Amino acid sequence: MTGYGRGECARDGFKVTVELSSVNRKQSEISVNLPRELEVLEAQIRDEINRRIARGRLTTRVSLHSAETREAARVHLNRGLARAYVQELGKLASELRLEGSVSLDLLMRAPGVLQTNEELADAEDFWPAVQKALLQGIEMLVKMRTREGAHLRKDLSSRVVAMRKSVTRVKKQAPKVQQRYRDQLLERIRNSGLESVGIEEERLIKEVVFFADRSDISEELTRLESHFKQYDDCLRTEEPVGRTLDFLAQEMNREINTIGSKANDSLISREVVLLKTELEKFREQVQNVE
Repeated sequence: MTGYGRGECARDGFKVTVELSSVNRKQSEISVNLPRELEVLEAQIRDEINRRIARGRLTTRVSLHSAETREAARVHLNRGLARAYVQELGKLASELRLEGSVSLDLLMRAPGVLQTNEELADAEDFWPAVQKALLQGIEMLVKMRTREGAHLRKDLSSRVVAMRKSVTRVKKQAPKVQQRYRDQLLERIRNSGLESVGIEEERLIKEVVFFADRSDISEELTRLESHFKQYDDCLRTEEPVGRTLDFLAQEMNREINTIGSKANDSLISREVVLLKTELEKFREQVQNVE
């Protein structure tokens, strides 16, 4: 399901901003973009998201900024490390008999000599602020996905209603198929001139029974109606049902295909086409459901 969420939290002179965006995806896929100072928090961020989001491709971006009140103290000089660089580089120059001294420019570019507030702080110290901003963003995202879910529910339910009506028409037509086959069989016998030869009623009955057994779709119709009831159950739960609905769609498709192959009737065949059309739309929308 698609959605967007954003959260912010300012604490101890820093501001954390979290942005989340999601798009449709059959499985759950989470991408987390973090500043280098907060990379160790990725697992905790993923855990928070997984507790609330079950499906879709979700991208999370976390930004860390110093508040304006701390701009002046943003950069720190590690004097001890700078002295160690000078001492070690001086020894190296002496050993290699190199001329010249360590310049300030070279020293300032040495790793760790200049440090920002973000680098000085421990990543875990930022977690309360990151968590608060993250939860704000998730809440906003979930609300947007909930609104989309309401529209999806309405559309899916309309598809199921159409399929139920179609199944009702198939059930009404199914008993007529056997009688029509018997009448057609007798008609073919009369047209072929075999009526005078005499066809045993028992033989005719066996042929009709064999056709009835081969074309019986009562079990498929029963299972199809059971799948519709399972869909109704999904509407009453608060848990994620996307994967369940995806499975139901597969099972519905199986039953509809079997009905189409077994039922030797033009009206039922037309209903099968309608069922497949509605089911295909149902399956496409189910991919968007969490």
